[in-house]
Amino acid sequence: MRSHFVGVAGLPRAGSTLLTQLLAEHPEIYCEGHSSPLCNALLATRRQISDDQFMLAQLDVQFDTTYGHLKSAMQGFLQGWYDSVEQAVVVDKNRAWLHCIELLLQLQPEARLLIAIRDLGQIYGSVEAQHQKTILLDFIDHLADYDRFSRADQLFAKDKAIGAPLSSIQAVQDLPQWVKDRLYFVKFEDLVNRPVETMSAVYCWLGLVPHQIDPLHIGVRAHESDSHYRYKYPHRQRDAISVPPSHEIPPRIEKLIHRACGWYYDWFYPELPRKTRRT
Repeated sequence: MRSHFVGVAGLPRAGSTLLTQLLAEHPEIYCEGHSSPLCNALLATRRQISDDQFMLAQLDVQFDTTYGHLKSAMQGFLQGWYDSVEQAVVVDKNRAWLHCIELLLQLQPEARLLIAIRDLGQIYGSVEAQHQKTILLDFIDHLADYDRFSRADQLFAKDKAIGAPLSSIQAVQDLPQWVKDRLYFVKFEDLVNRPVETMSAVYCWLGLVPHQIDPLHIGVRAHESDSHYRYKYPHRQRDAISVPPSHEIPPRIEKLIHRACGWYYDWFYPELPRKTRRT
């Protein structure tokens, strides 16, 4: 059975694990919940085949035919990954899907992407709070030796845990409208404060029959490896939704975030007082 493909991407500590957990509650959705290597495999294939001398020679001889072979093969790999799934929709989680959304849509034009977002200060606060709980372990990119301000600055760098997916979100403005129409942003705050209404809207956007979740009774599935991230970005699942406590952000760090990412607040949190969005 050919299933519709839905990717899940977004910012760390923004509810992507909870989102996939709730997506799996719908009877028409197949969702394993943990991050998948499928996106990485497609990107690795593109890199490798682009450097292959036999492939390049074939392109010289018969470009259209060889390029068509490559597209068919990559489409087959994408579809074959979930070939045994019977549900109408398959959900695949990987933060890189937004970065390579145009590649995905070349292979499956009807694909859609859900993007988890959250107030950036609270994302930073969540990461820092978890670091303080596991301070004897370093980050995978060795940020533990920095002071809090410098660590925040590093986290928001374009190649780091928050900055990289944030850059992909900012780049959405450069995409054609038909690609933008395939994207749906899910706010963490809506997911935990209004889960029933939020998920009903998501199911509707995916074109599925209505389904109402029970926020106090949700299925718990195997989560991905937290050791890979040195326990700095945990992916725990719970059997009920609860609103997490708000993190207190040092004023200097909050100003850093709002100054560097004013566009983000303009796009997604315009209701915040302007004085907190500009310095």
